[in-house]
Amino acid sequence: MTTIPSMIPSPQQTKNSIDMRPIYIPNYIPNPYYVRIFDTTLRDGEQSPGAAMTPQEKLDIARQLAKLGVDVIEAGFPCSSQDEFKAVKMIAEEVGNDVGDDGYVPVIVGIARCNQKDIETAWEAVKHAMRPKISTFIATSPIHMEHKLGKSKEEVLEIACKMVKFARNLGCHDIQFVPEDATRSERDFLYQILGEVIKAGVTTVAIPDTVGITMPWEYGRLIADIKANTPGIENVVLSTHCHNDLGLAVANTLEGVRVGARQLEVTINGIGERAGNASLEEIVMALKCKRYDQFDGLYTGINTQQILKTSKMVEKYTGMYLQPHKALVGANAFVHESGIHQDGWLKHKATYEIILPESIGIRRSKGDGYVLGKLSGRAALRKRLEELGFQLKDDEINKVFFNFKALGDKKKRVTDEDLRTLVSNEVTHIEPIWKLGDLQVISGTLGFPSTTIRLINMNGSTHVACSIGQGSVDSALKAVNFIVKEPIKLVEYSVTTIKNGIDGIVTTYVVICRENSNYESTSTLSQENVHPTFSGTAAGTDVVVSSVEAYIAALNKLLGSKE
Repeated sequence: MTTIPSMIPSPQQTKNSIDMRPIYIPNYIPNPYYVRIFDTTLRDGEQSPGAAMTPQEKLDIARQLAKLGVDVIEAGFPCSSQDEFKAVKMIAEEVGNDVGDDGYVPVIVGIARCNQKDIETAWEAVKHAMRPKISTFIATSPIHMEHKLGKSKEEVLEIACKMVKFARNLGCHDIQFVPEDATRSERDFLYQILGEVIKAGVTTVAIPDTVGITMPWEYGRLIADIKANTPGIENVVLSTHCHNDLGLAVANTLEGVRVGARQLEVTINGIGERAGNASLEEIVMALKCKRYDQFDGLYTGINTQQILKTSKMVEKYTGMYLQPHKALVGANAFVHESGIHQDGWLKHKATYEIILPESIGIRRSKGDGYVLGKLSGRAALRKRLEELGFQLKDDEINKVFFNFKALGDKKKRVTDEDLRTLVSNEVTHIEPIWKLGDLQVISGTLGFPSTTIRLINMNGSTHVACSIGQGSVDSALKAVNFIVKEPIKLVEYSVTTIKNGIDGIVTTYVVICRENSNYESTSTLSQENVHPTFSGTAAGTDVVVSSVEAYIAALNKLLGSKE
């Protein structure tokens, strides 16, 4: 028989501090304000289609979950395959025995159906952990009992009690019981089966919203009713387990803890079966943000500065990539684009950020936290230009801002290189080296488009060239290159039209750089060699003429720039 050692309080824990992690007792939490976090990323999370992981990857994530400070790690379903058994056993033996300086070591769980083979296999996988636990489940809703199990309520009740006793006889004294599809189960039967398995020796009962059908007020009422009507419920820990089919997993979980649940089952990034599970990061930070005004001082033992690192590891190993707007850990979670928001944020971060990104492990440098686009205002533009080293006067800012807004209409994001180019356009006055004289284009279906062009040099000399190309613009730009004789690469080319009939104005925007040259610098962010780029814009009723003029404007900047 394996006994569960009690955790000896550290000197810090002997102080009267509400934020300390209490000693682990399977069926009881000594501090009524403490909430256990039960992470099922490695079991329910892995059930996401395409999210399967190798045993080594699961071990790596389990190590990181321990750094995160989760109380319970559901390591997997040992009976499902040999690899799964191996992974759970590795986690139990290594992570389940890695005791921290404060006495913390996570509980390691193996899940099992209510049958002897599953339970025996789960116990073999987890029994070498310092705190092993079995979570066993059986369906209790009418639709599941009839169509999936083909069993009566009496049969299900008998199996559940028998299997809990079987697990205890194997030597497991920390057992969780899960009535699958609890939210669609008949209340009286739910109270009855929970009461009987408590008598049989379970330490935790989890109430799953298996199909994610429940509204928050319904789920909260269910938890409250179970507390009020289940015999012996005061002798076990009550847990939530919510799925996200209607996008309510987090809301339901928070309502569950608000009315008395003290263990919350969650996954990193909210991954899981179908639409996923309640998201650990959202639950933990919601409790932290609203701890006193909504949750009466409830707290967890999570080291929130490990959240981002854990999220990224799970994202990488599972291939379940996050949408940019994912709360807290999505790429856009702490990025501001609206001019009004940027202005407020630059004056005081708390105007539009409810938590510090550093609190979940995000480390920002200058320029992070806001992006420049068509919605940005002067305050954000000025701030970013200052960060890039430009100290501009108000009239210069106004000149840059006008073209910045025009560029923002064409591009989703205005980059730092774009800003440098805009400053060069409006503030740095370079004497034109080449000007367009005349231009003639021949195009159609009878041959390749051709262009004859005459350019005037700054010394007054005239140069003429002809070229053919894949299109009219292509042939015209090639003709320019024949005269200038510079190895130019066209990086970007775009045309916008003011819709006003066939004689509408077109605006052309081009970006160029030197090709195969030594003119390069190193990006401080990516540490990659990059070529300086130069842009030009022009407008007119003829798209070819507009394109050539924009190209020559960019070319003059390139030729006039210092190495």
